This record gives sequence, structure tokens and C-alpha cells, in this order.
Amino acid sequence: MKLIWITEATYLEDYKVWLRFNDGRSGEVDLAGKLQGPVFDAVMDPEVFSQFSLNSWTIHWECGADVAPEFLCDLVQDERMLSSQV
Repeated sequence: MKLIWITEATYLEDYKVWLRFNDGRSGEVDLAGKLQGPVFDAVMDPEVFSQFSLNSWTIHWECGADVAPEFLCDLVQDERMLSSQV
């Protein structure tokens, strides 16, 4: 299994972020309704959600919450795949 990590992350709106991964994949991820559990309680505030940062492998928030890059990679609407379907 090849290791995956995020190399670039941009807040879009609501609970949507645009991500680029080390394998070249990039696209939009909508995390609305996908972040569950007490660790994500603070992140459910859209203002807090928008203030994520990028550490050496994924996005994270000051409250200590982060999301596995593999999970995000599975959710990404890959721009390469979408453009090949047009």
C-alpha cells in the first residue's frame, strides 16, 4: 500500500475543501455529515471548520481534530476522472 498525504488544501465554503495529494490526485471534498464523534464537536461550527491548517500529512484544527488522508482521498471528486468523463 502506497502512503498518501495531502500537499495542498484550500477552504472553499461550508464544509468543502479542495485538496491535492502526493500522488497528483486533486479535487473537492464535502465533509458535511462525515465528521462524527466528540473530537469533531468544535469543528461543526463553520467558522472553526474554515480555520484548518495543513500539517505534514493532512488537515487538522487547533482543537486537536484531524482527518486521515486516506479517508479524504476516498471522498475526493477527482478532477482528472471528472474531466475524462466529459
